[in-house]
Amino acid sequence: MFRQSRNLGSQTNQAVRGLTEKIDGQTADVAGRAAKTIVVAVRLLRIPTAAVGLISLPFIVTTLALGWLADGADGLVILLAGAAMAVVNGLYWWRRHRIMTAVAEPDQLATELGILVSMSGKVDETRGVLAQVAGGGGWRIMNRLRGAWSSAHLAGHWIEGVGDLKRARYFAPPKIGTTVTLAISALWLIPVSIVVALFVLVATAAGTV
Repeated sequence: MFRQSRNLGSQTNQAVRGLTEKIDGQTADVAGRAAKTIVVAVRLLRIPTAAVGLISLPFIVTTLALGWLADGADGLVILLAGAAMAVVNGLYWWRRHRIMTAVAEPDQLATELGILVSMSGKVDETRGVLAQVAGGGGWRIMNRLRGAWSSAHLAGHWIEGVGDLKRARYFAPPKIGTTVTLAISALWLIPVSIVVALFVLVATAAGTV
C-alpha cells in the first residue's frame, strides 16, 4: 500500500515537472506578475476578511444559545436558523484559510499559474486573463478574476485538471465563483445574524418562545 502511494506520488511529481517544462518565457513572466498581484491583494485583505467572519460570530452564538434554552418547536427552529448561519460562516472561514495557504508560497503559486495556462489548450486566451489580473489587484481581486475568467472559453476537462493544482485552483473556475459567492454570503450574514439574534432575544425576554 505504501509502495503504491509512493508510486502515485512519483507519477504526480513527474507529471507536474513535465507541465512545468512546457511553460514558455512569456507565460512564466505573466504568471509571475499575476501571482505577485494576487499575493499582495490577498495579504492586504487578511484583516478585512477576518473582520467579515468575526462580526457575525457573537450573534450566531447568541442565536444558538437561546435556541438551546428555548422549549419545543420554537427552540428547534431557532437552533436550525443558528446552525444554518454557523455553516455559512464556517464555509467562509475554511475558504479564507485555503486561500491564505495558497498564497503562502508565491513562487509555487506562480509556477502553478503557468501550468494552468499551459494545460488550457488556449494559451493566448488564458494568458490574457492572467495579464488582466497582473495589471492591478485591489480589494476586488476575486471579482476581477471571476469577471476575467467568465469571458474565456475553456473546455470542461481543463476545469477538471485545474483541481489538481492545489494553489492555483482557488484563482480559477469553478472555485473562484464559489469564493465570491461565499464572500457575498458572509457579508449578508452580518445584518441577517444581527436581526435574527435581536428578534430571538426580544421574543425570549417577552416569554413568547
